[in-house]
Amino acid sequence: MANTDDPGFELRHLRYVVATAELGGIRRAARRLGVDPGAVSRRIQDLENEIGAALFIRGQGGVTLTFAGERFLQQARKALSLASHAVQDAGVIGQGQAGVIRIGVISSLASGFLPELVESYKAHHAAVRLEYVEAGPEEHVPAVQQHRLDVAFLTGQPIAEGCDLAHLWNERVFVAMSDRHELAGKQDLAWSDLQGQRFVVSEVQPGPEIADYLVKHLSALGRSPTIDHQAVYRDNLMQIVAGGHHLTLTSEATIATQFSGLVYRPLAGEVLPFCAVWSPKNDNPAFRRLLSLAKMLSKKCGACLANGKTTHSGELLQSPDP
Repeated sequence: MANTDDPGFELRHLRYVVATAELGGIRRAARRLGVDPGAVSRRIQDLENEIGAALFIRGQGGVTLTFAGERFLQQARKALSLASHAVQDAGVIGQGQAGVIRIGVISSLASGFLPELVESYKAHHAAVRLEYVEAGPEEHVPAVQQHRLDVAFLTGQPIAEGCDLAHLWNERVFVAMSDRHELAGKQDLAWSDLQGQRFVVSEVQPGPEIADYLVKHLSALGRSPTIDHQAVYRDNLMQIVAGGHHLTLTSEATIATQFSGLVYRPLAGEVLPFCAVWSPKNDNPAFRRLLSLAKMLSKKCGACLANGKTTHSGELLQSPDP
């Protein structure tokens, strides 16, 4: 009796039946398939015994399909086609040309390294879906460790046990303020300019990180900053800043988004490092290609900065093999 629990054996049965039906004979089918005619005959007989019906009428000139054989042939061709597509799809995913990448972000996608990376990647991997989650390291790191995220792009050097980290790019720090603020007339600001000012941050990330950043630097100058916390997201936070006397800090990638009545001024000498955090056990081929491209783009950005040049998203990079 045929072992119907063996998918490879079932497919072999189907291929023998289809080839025999198309060529009208067992010997001709065996030549096409490169197997012994006796093996084809036995496999077809096994299948007929299994289903309890004859598929072929055998004669000296070859074989012809029975009515049951004709119905079986239609389904056999569909099954083989589905199996072929399944193999092709698995191959595409295995080569990193399809699938899903789950990305944790804390920086803006408005400009800078991340949107350039995404544009370069999508130019050669249009079938890969990118899913984004915005949060801070306290959410992103466990998600990476538990493989709920493929990668998280975070500031600094977060503690992430069992994960790999790679520093990819830097962003300048800017002060956001109303265009009517007393500091708006300056083109560059120092920490000493910010002493005694009122700040506002969001209660959601990156607000808490900004608050810690302000306390660290301004307390070092001998005075703790006054910081208001608001349960709003970035767009509404910037409207609060534009309409009042509060300041806030933001990274370089965010300043591409303009708000009426708001201006950005660079904070001299302040740079935020950004890194990628991922699990070395992550075997997602699509993610591995993204990571390779990110490292390549990081080297390119570093070379351009060393030569006094800047990169732009119009220069697309070919994604390397993982």
